[in-house]
Amino acid sequence: MDKISLLWEIPLALLSFVFYKVMKFIIGNLFTVYLAFDQKKANQWRVLSQKTINAPLVLPVLMTKGPRWNTHAIIGTLGPFTVQESVEIDIETANNSARSWIVAVYSFPGYKTITSLESERINQSDNWHKIPLSPGKYSLAVRYYNRSDTINYPAIKVDKNLYVDTLNVPKNINDYYYDLINAKNWFYSSLHYYIFTILKFRNYLPETFVRREYLPVGAPATHFAYNYLESQQALQIQITPEIIEQFDIYFTFYDRSSLPITWRIITDSEYLLQPQDRNGYFLLRIRPKPEHSATTIQAKSQLIETNKSIQRWQISALSS
Repeated sequence: MDKISLLWEIPLALLSFVFYKVMKFIIGNLFTVYLAFDQKKANQWRVLSQKTINAPLVLPVLMTKGPRWNTHAIIGTLGPFTVQESVEIDIETANNSARSWIVAVYSFPGYKTITSLESERINQSDNWHKIPLSPGKYSLAVRYYNRSDTINYPAIKVDKNLYVDTLNVPKNINDYYYDLINAKNWFYSSLHYYIFTILKFRNYLPETFVRREYLPVGAPATHFAYNYLESQQALQIQITPEIIEQFDIYFTFYDRSSLPITWRIITDSEYLLQPQDRNGYFLLRIRPKPEHSATTIQAKSQLIETNKSIQRWQISALSS
């Protein structure tokens, strides 16, 4: 980026950063009020789909609370609901619906992650799994990876009482991602304009700040690799064999408004993303395969070379 570009790039990024924080606060509070007045929505599974994001406020909420779209998982949310002692998850239904899944419990209305539950790290001998919680209001999200042909969201008990029953969803429920870029407008572009800038200047910024602004709230076993890509710049990813064998590697490329452009599961040791016609950024989610959940290998990513025409990333392994 030349010095002349910096004269407008950095001020616009600062304005975008402030705009995002203000809109996140306003939209989040509006959605909290909306759920409080529409208790029916809170008492049923809300699985992301074209119908869901067409509902009032849903897309603006997602673009401020979880804008790095997880194009590889089916995502359902529930709540808010009041808890005195515990929440129980019907893990038998979850196991039958997906090879790998994650449950995240959030405080309400602050949406702070209280705990997460991963299918690979719990006792599978029981049909239900109990999560003890302090008295308060909570919501939860369930993400299904590598789903089965028949997909059902699990029944949930709150304080031993059935709160919501199972919900069947179609296998193609995530097809809305193919048209999501059509929702791009000045509002979403303004919200996320600053992300490309902070990624470009990440070497001069605190890494904790960059991670907090860019990364989603991931489960403990999920590793991330990410960076910006300039228009007409290709991306080459090289992955060592042990990572391919033991990890699922999910790749998504977003345009500058944080809407997904292309995505895939990487199963080969080399992957090349051809040059794109726009500035954007990518995100790799690297998750242990269920059969390797106890592995002592952790993924490590490293930018090994970059220039105007191509970026090269190495995804390797280190002993933990």
